[in-house]
Parts: sequence; structure tokens; C-alpha cells
Amino acid sequence: MRICDVRRVCYSRGVKFVHAADLHIDSPLRGLDRYEGAPAARLRAATRRALENLVALCIDERAAFLLLAGDVFDGSWKDFSTGLFFATQMTRLREANIPVVIVRGNHDAMSAITKSLSLRLPDNVHELSSKKAETFEIAAADTVIHGQSFPQKATTDDLAARYPDAVRGAFNVGLLHTCVEGREGHDRYAPTSLETMRAKGYDYWALGHVHAREVLSEDPWIVFPGNLQGRHAKETGPKGASLVTVEGGTVASVEHRALDVVRWEQVIVDATGASDAIEVVDRARDALQKRGAACPDRLLAARVIVTGTTRASGALRNDADYFVAQLRAAANDALGDGVWLEKILVQTRATFDLAVVREDAGAVGHLARRLATIKDDPAELAALAASFAELEKKLPSELREGEGALVLTDVAMLRAIVEDVEQTLLPRLLESPSRDGAQS
Repeated sequence: MRICDVRRVCYSRGVKFVHAADLHIDSPLRGLDRYEGAPAARLRAATRRALENLVALCIDERAAFLLLAGDVFDGSWKDFSTGLFFATQMTRLREANIPVVIVRGNHDAMSAITKSLSLRLPDNVHELSSKKAETFEIAAADTVIHGQSFPQKATTDDLAARYPDAVRGAFNVGLLHTCVEGREGHDRYAPTSLETMRAKGYDYWALGHVHAREVLSEDPWIVFPGNLQGRHAKETGPKGASLVTVEGGTVASVEHRALDVVRWEQVIVDATGASDAIEVVDRARDALQKRGAACPDRLLAARVIVTGTTRASGALRNDADYFVAQLRAAANDALGDGVWLEKILVQTRATFDLAVVREDAGAVGHLARRLATIKDDPAELAALAASFAELEKKLPSELREGEGALVLTDVAMLRAIVEDVEQTLLPRLLESPSRDGAQS
């Protein structure tokens, strides 16, 4: 057990500390080059600016200490500037007499970032051991922090089970990077259970690894703060850290503080009943203005998804470039450089009766029936996936990797593509002059 000598804080006045995780400093954000007009510099700098905001929060709130629950870094550094930037921010906290306690996670495990071993951090930063569970005491706040860093990325042991029992007479915190009992989209690293954590007798569990904020328990408090800065369209909503207030040795409040500088959002635009594409643009503009007003002083990175049954569906799908250009112009007019439309997805449905079309005896009816068979038959989809296997290997790497990757062997993705063909191709065929002439 080690003691950090900082200013004495009386519990009678209350103690505040900050809990953050998954900073992923300098996360590469692959694939930005695919987006014309993407504010790449702002997006790539977002994790650094969010860390600056975290440090400012600690200083402004006179935090007794800062806890970082793993994945401070995203992986092996491109160069030492990543580590030096982190060290500079920790020095700001040292100057404010704020200690920092860290555990490593799967992305910044001891085996993953060897360069960090040569980085000298200021003496207010203490990294808990990766060899065994360690207890670190912050005497000035009557607090002990128990934790263990990941020795390697694929740490699948229940680390929490080996944490020591609570120290009597102190405020006890468990610092842990974990999937707990499993979370969708996250690898099963350091799995544990609520029962295991509760049995330790701690007052607060500061968790990391899961990027969505989640309070698992309030007795004791077991908290995922979420990641500090969203990095892509699946990491939506306010991102930041938890500000914890302790009074009389008991957690009095746990507040989420948004610290992100880029706010990722999915903006759903219901085009039901819209008569044309311009009306849909107007609806989208209104939705973006409302979402932008909810996150002032941040870049709104929006994925616009247009849904609903509308007569405008054909125009939206058949002249997609025009619709996208009009929507981007409207967004720029409404929010200026405060918005970036990451992607625009048209998922509208035409007003025609698909069941009736499938009963048609002509070529369009035959095509409609064939598309329905492919979409609804697992064997047909599997055969289609097999036929695309070689083509998928020839796709450029930027199309096969990252969020939104094109996976032609993914049955669910193929089903969505077939549905898109139904809603795009069939209306065009039904409205074609040659078909009208054939029926007259």
C-alpha cells in the first residue's frame, strides 16, 4: 500500500473525485478519407480536446483524485507525441495537487504498448500493477483504491475475484477494466459478476471497457462512465466522465458530465406523407437544428436516416445525389461549421402495394416474386453470400474494414441490400413509359 501526500480534505465538507475510462487518445479513426468534406482535423483531435476538458473538470471541481479505468490509449503509438500529450495533461493535474490512479485495459495492456514503458509520467500518477491486485492509499481523502492492470490484451481471468477485501475505516474503490458478465459489442475481457464485486465490501466500483454509460448498481455504486469521446456513428449521445461526491464516507451523488467535443448522433427523419424531396429536406433541416441546439459549442456529427412511406421515395432513391446535395446545403445553412453529415441513408418505402405487384403475371411481378424468395429464404441468401465470397476478397481494404464495412458474405447485410433493390428498382419499373405503353 502506498500513500499519496496531497492536501488534507475533510469528509465533513465532502469529497469529490472523477471517474473516467476509455479515453483512446489519438484513436486513428480509420476511413475518414472516404468522406468528402469530412472535418478530419477536428475529428482526429477530438480525443485530445476531450482529455483537456477532463483535466479542466478535475481542476474546476477541486477533485480529490482522478481515476482512469483502462484504455487511456488506443493501442501502439504512431509516435511519442501521444504519450507526451498525456504526460502534459497529467502535469496540469500535478500542479493542482490532484493525484491520478490508472489501470491498463485491453487496448493499452503492458504487452500492447511497449513505448509507454519509457514514458516518464509526473509523480502524481500511479499505475496499478499488472502482476497482481494492488491497493493504493490516498490518505488525504481517507480513500483506498484497489485494482490491477491488464498484463496482455486477451486477459480473460476474473481479476476482481483476486482483489483484496475492503479496508475498514476508509472509503474503498475498486478500479477495474471489465466486460462484467458480458456486453454486446465488447470482448469478454476480465469477466466478473455483480455478486463478486459486492462481496468485496467496496463503496464504489469504477469500471471501464464498455463505451455506453451504465449504472449497474447503487448499493454499492458500480458504474461504467462510458468513453470520454465518441469515435464513430455507433457511439452516440453525450460522452464524458462521472463526478462522484462523497459525504460522511458514503456516496452522495454520481453525476455524468459531458466532456466530448464531437457529438455523434443518429437523426431519424420520418418522411411519411411527404409529397416531394424538398419537403423531406425541410423536415431533415428542422431535425438537425433541434439536435444541434441540444449540443452547443460542439461539432454535431450526424448520420441522417430517412424513413417512412412516401410518394417522394422514388425521387429520393433515383436522384440520390440531388437529395444529398440539397440536404447538405440545408444543414450548412442551418448550423454552419457546427454540423457534419457523416452519412445519409434513405430507407423509405414507396406507396405501391408490394403484395399486389408480386401477383402480377408480367416481368415485374416475376422479378418481385424472385426478390421476395431470395430475401425470405436462408438457403437462397447463403448461396448469394457464397457467390460473393471471391468478390469480397478483391474489395479495397477501406471498404472491408471499420464501422460500416461492406461485408458481402454477411447474410443480414445481403437481405438489406435485396430490400433496397425492391424499393428502388420496382417503383422505377412500374412507372416506366414502356410498361404504360404495354398496358394501354
